[in-house]
Amino acid sequence: MGVPPTVRAAAWAALLSGAPSTLHALAAGRDPLEATLAAGSILLPDETRRRRLLAAAVPVHLALSLGWALALDRTGVRGARRGALAGLAIGIVDLSLAARVVPRICALPLLPQLADHAAYGAVAGHVLARARAERA
Repeated sequence: MGVPPTVRAAAWAALLSGAPSTLHALAAGRDPLEATLAAGSILLPDETRRRRLLAAAVPVHLALSLGWALALDRTGVRGARRGALAGLAIGIVDLSLAARVVPRICALPLLPQLADHAAYGAVAGHVLARARAERA
């Protein structure tokens, strides 16, 4: 028995979805890890050391990615287009909630973060669609 489709979708989406904000940060001369550090501050809100924030970002990002992949799978989101739209909706939820309580997330540029969420949804939706096609 292989890796469940939702776990594959979450892993690929988690791996690739940060590209838009990372590229934007590099183009703007900002720290390309600022979004990752912000994610780590969800778990360690008072931490300032980069290594600890980076380490904390891993389980936070993986847990959120798996949770949203399960939600996409359960709601029948399949394909990159529907996934990207769902990713934007996820971004609105994630960022509006997190920005209220996590100052580092609030400080991030909004559009690159929404682009990351759209990328997440597109990748997850694509992986879920391929898994469904393989089962058929």
